Amino acid sequence: MIKNFVEELTWRGMIHTVMPGAEAHLMESMRSAYIGFDPTADSLHIGNLVPIMLLAHYQRCGHKPIALVGGATGMIGDPSGKSNERNLLDEKTLRHNQEAIKNQLAHFLDFESHADNAAILVNNYDWMKEFSFLEFIRDVGKHITVNYMMAKDSVKNRISSESSEGMSFTEFTYQLVQGYDFLHLYKANNCSIQMGGSDQWGNITTGTELIRRIGNGKGYAITCPLITKSDGSKFGKSEGGNVWLDANRTSPYKFYQYWLNSSDEDAEKYIKIFTFLDEATINTLISEHNEAPHLRVLQKRLAEEITTMVHSKEDLNNAIKASNILFGKSTSEDLKALNEQTFLDVFDGVPQTEITHDDVENGLDVIAALAEKGGFLKSNGEARRALKENSISINKEKVKEDYKITKEDLINNKFILLQRGKKNYFVLSVK
Repeated sequence: MIKNFVEELTWRGMIHTVMPGAEAHLMESMRSAYIGFDPTADSLHIGNLVPIMLLAHYQRCGHKPIALVGGATGMIGDPSGKSNERNLLDEKTLRHNQEAIKNQLAHFLDFESHADNAAILVNNYDWMKEFSFLEFIRDVGKHITVNYMMAKDSVKNRISSESSEGMSFTEFTYQLVQGYDFLHLYKANNCSIQMGGSDQWGNITTGTELIRRIGNGKGYAITCPLITKSDGSKFGKSEGGNVWLDANRTSPYKFYQYWLNSSDEDAEKYIKIFTFLDEATINTLISEHNEAPHLRVLQKRLAEEITTMVHSKEDLNNAIKASNILFGKSTSEDLKALNEQTFLDVFDGVPQTEITHDDVENGLDVIAALAEKGGFLKSNGEARRALKENSISINKEKVKEDYKITKEDLINNKFILLQRGKKNYFVLSVK
């Protein structure tokens, strides 16, 4: 059964421009649509989540999604919204990246079923690699005028007097190559729609033009808004750079925290875009949140939904446990359950000092650990006073003056967490 895709995206705030006739075209029968993904890394990042969600909603509305990995276009570089050319990759690296990207997309798209609208993954390198330069300029290039190409914003911005970089011929041809992708998929896969961010409108419409001129057919374009944050900072970036979908690049804990730290305004926008929750559920959550914003109902639900989708329920539970560690709701066992990366992420910025394995093997006196060896507190006297006040914890458990730290206390065979009061932390790292 076909559901109204444009209507679904509209209430979610995910529509920027729809080419006239596209909505009616989609309501007639199952249609194929594609979105291109940049394969220059072996992981997508959360900036890619909007196009991923577009394809996922598309499939849920009864249509067939095609994810295109831009192996050929990745060798050129898309000029849209960029001021520099990108590094070019070899084929082996591109193939590795393609496989990794497909695994991530499979969290959102059904590639495996035998349904008519099962998703497929294609790589434009497969049809571009045999194309000679002369064939391309003869069979494709002659159909699009330079005037048409120069009128695109992505080109105008790069060759304007304000741009110091200019634009290579390689990047100038990008829109022709992407346009040809659309024509190829139109002929080979009966794909009549291309979707993407609003900055892709120029490239997509070049494709619809090629379908009209060479394929004697009709292609459609649908774009979504580029996501912005209410404070003006760039969406998808943290202090450490991109927020990746790969757990080895961005831990599930840090991923969860990124969404949990959304502002109220952003969380209300994001929960529509980045979850599959229906309109009634989202409106109820927004009402609950507005009644008690300090409870951060929206942020918590958003972070839960998206962490589970990208990673797993188990990763979400571990991220929640790790988040609770900083606020005193945890035990030594919870700490010891953290892997090394999550432990370092949770205590990022907490002062650390190194001690030796011998110190721990022999049993390290708690006063020495706090003062002379560790340097958490200034003197043995201050350490004794803090211990008498019952304000010192090791791995979240209160200790007395006679306590000795042994290898049984090690977290991941490497760390010991010292704490004074509720919020003063210090990490001993065993080398």
